[in-house]
Amino acid sequence: MTREQLFERVREIMVELFELEPEQVQLEASVFDDLDLDSIDAIDLVAKLQQLTGQRIEEEQMRGVRRVADIVDLLANQLADRAS
Repeated sequence: MTREQLFERVREIMVELFELEPEQVQLEASVFDDLDLDSIDAIDLVAKLQQLTGQRIEEEQMRGVRRVADIVDLLANQLADRAS
């Protein structure tokens, strides 16, 4: 899956879970400030992302997430690790 495909999938998930408009979910958008997600939302998001990658996402990994781009990077890294 390309980075662009990952971004589109993350956008779809966030729109579905949090009733956001697709144009709100941009790579540079702050997950907590711009998209107004909270810690409970983050748990729901992690559950969906784990389904996407088939791998567990550790709490430590999510602590570094600030922007949507950070989520895409995290997923890309997980999928690359799984492929190798």
